[in-house]
Amino acid sequence: MKAMTRVFTGLALVGAMGATSAWADTPGADWKVNKDQAEATLKGAGYTQITKIEADDGHWEGEGIKADGKQYEFQVDPHDGKIIKDELDN
Repeated sequence: MKAMTRVFTGLALVGAMGATSAWADTPGADWKVNKDQAEATLKGAGYTQITKIEADDGHWEGEGIKADGKQYEFQVDPHDGKIIKDELDN
């Protein structure tokens, strides 16, 4: 009986972990700005290092470090390449 309880508990934990995992989206077919172009835009805006960039919720999203050495969160519009979010990451 204890073995069955352990099995069910383990399965429940694995299922819960899978349900909460975040998956990045796929870039849309209508996106005019690819990942490399988004990174170039960010570097032109003062980012010295891009630590994460992925397609998410209809835009390029990620994190990077600027010349001040601080970590920032960003979003780039995939249609025109404009930075639509640029905030200090707390």
